[in-house]
Amino acid sequence: MKHQQYSIKFPIGESHQLGEDEVFFSVLENGQDIKFRFHEYGEIYKRPGLYEQLFYHRLKCNSPQKIGDILAKVLGDNRVEMTELRALDFGAGNGMFGEQLCNMGVARVIGADISEEAYIACERDRPSVYDAYYVCDFSNLETSMQRELAAWQIDCLTCVAALGFGDIPAKAFANAFNLVAPSGWIAFNIKESFLLESDTSGFSRLIKSLLVSDALEVHHLERYRHRISIDGRQLFYYALVGKKGFDIPDHLLNGVTEIQSRARPLERAAGELATIKCG
Repeated sequence: MKHQQYSIKFPIGESHQLGEDEVFFSVLENGQDIKFRFHEYGEIYKRPGLYEQLFYHRLKCNSPQKIGDILAKVLGDNRVEMTELRALDFGAGNGMFGEQLCNMGVARVIGADISEEAYIACERDRPSVYDAYYVCDFSNLETSMQRELAAWQIDCLTCVAALGFGDIPAKAFANAFNLVAPSGWIAFNIKESFLLESDTSGFSRLIKSLLVSDALEVHHLERYRHRISIDGRQLFYYALVGKKGFDIPDHLLNGVTEIQSRARPLERAAGELATIKCG
């Protein structure tokens, strides 16, 4: 589907001093420059093709292709047929990775996102990608929704360009992980800083714990260029594909949730400061 081309402008100045969740751009609409932060996905999704033009054409994001290629290789090495998978595309957005999974021949592709705008954009732009698309908060899943998701018998979880910076909380990721059948496959990417020893955030601690526990058997871990920044720097992420051993235990998740709760006042203060800077 061909979309209009937008007049996208990046700010002048020391943009590298901004956090990834503070970076903004502007779009010319009706003679006015409208400013958006990169993580204002709801507003971006309302404009057909803007997400793709910004992240995939201007900023050269290659994560859907990269994660898809790694997943296909790992499955091939383990003699797992792609056509037998039932995948939950978590943080599905407007369906870009779901489309990748369909092109790879995955049997069932289920999308999930907390954003109603993402679902609307997916229905508008890629209406045939998902067998079902759920708009819900995985941090607080109702029993009826848990049963409906479990009925899909999910044996593969994918999460591409959606983890970190408050996009998906640790508890939500853990609940999605726990929906996957034992010996199912997990594929996701995270910013490289989440694996640094200096990062003590709840989400970082959860991922590090998974890497050294039997809950996840790592088959492939690779640092790669996720995309470029607005000033041309390379931004690196880690791609991970592994096999699930068992559910994330409550004691691990409870410890992570406690850390996140203590951090929330600081996060709110940082958000207010960022609003002042960008306003």
